[in-house]
Amino acid sequence: MKQSSQPKSLLVVRLSALGDVAMTIPAIYSLAMQHPEQPVKVLTLQPFARLFIGKPANVTLIAVAKADIKGLKGLVRLLRLLSKEDIGLVADLHNVLRSWLVDAYFRLRGRRVAMLDKGRKARLTLLRERGSGAQHKAYTTRYFEVFRRLGFAVEPTFTTVLEHDTAQPDFTAVLPDAEKVAIGIAPFARYQNKTYPLQLMEQVVAQLSADGRFRVLLFSGGKHEREQMEAWQGRYPNTLSVAGRYSLDDEIRLMARVRVMVTMDSANMHLASLVGTPVVSVWGSTTPQCGFMGWGQQQAHAMLMGCDCQPCTIAGSDSCRRGDFRCLQFAPDALCRRIVSLTKLPL
Repeated sequence: MKQSSQPKSLLVVRLSALGDVAMTIPAIYSLAMQHPEQPVKVLTLQPFARLFIGKPANVTLIAVAKADIKGLKGLVRLLRLLSKEDIGLVADLHNVLRSWLVDAYFRLRGRRVAMLDKGRKARLTLLRERGSGAQHKAYTTRYFEVFRRLGFAVEPTFTTVLEHDTAQPDFTAVLPDAEKVAIGIAPFARYQNKTYPLQLMEQVVAQLSADGRFRVLLFSGGKHEREQMEAWQGRYPNTLSVAGRYSLDDEIRLMARVRVMVTMDSANMHLASLVGTPVVSVWGSTTPQCGFMGWGQQQAHAMLMGCDCQPCTIAGSDSCRRGDFRCLQFAPDALCRRIVSLTKLPL
């Protein structure tokens, strides 16, 4: 009997940004695990390839350099690369100009394409009708919907990227005391109106570090942020900056070793969510109703002032229309109590 050939690949397109790519993983892994016969090829940028820890065997990455796909020449280069792949279906989880052109290329070749619905009208309604209780559909839910429109029956079964991970990094340098409960804090976000004021966050670090039960690990990225966290490390006991110590995938594995992560509405919330670590998320200009809550996270754990001007943006900015960033002025004691409550230790 003639055996049926392997099905053509499903191309999943999500090039950026870090947190957004991380949010696609629960849907991609759920699909791949439930349809092991279906080859899945994920198009993304090279730095984000490390997010795909323990990926299912039927998932492969097409990781491209940002510089190589820039401009018209870059687009032509990208389409030539994709033309060599045996693509039968396209799931556009990005919905931007570059992905539209990829979609059009495959549509002209008779391939079926489904695109992410970003719900732009619903976004505008949410911003106009603050306080109405309107809830923008979670983006993780929208990703599953794209796969279903392509004919895949898929349920949200993802729990952690570490389920099939075989790496065993040594974290004893940052977690030397087994009896201490590790708390991770990622105090920065891209925009000022999504970032808890640093003078208040320093009070949180000071209070937690003074409690001998805790080990505070500080996570973040750029040079300025590292300098700030190293200064806190120098001032407070039981506090250590881990910025720049580990690769992205090992940093995610380290997040799995902390009892609680504290993040802004930022990529770090989504990284911690990939390993099932509870997150106390801090919200300012955006709110959980905007649809960006971390996978599996509980809205009850979020810190939110509930100002009548929230949300004022969907993605964030460096300005405040009121000029006082009052949506981020809740007391450090309140944030500490929320954090400690998730450690399951007495307040």
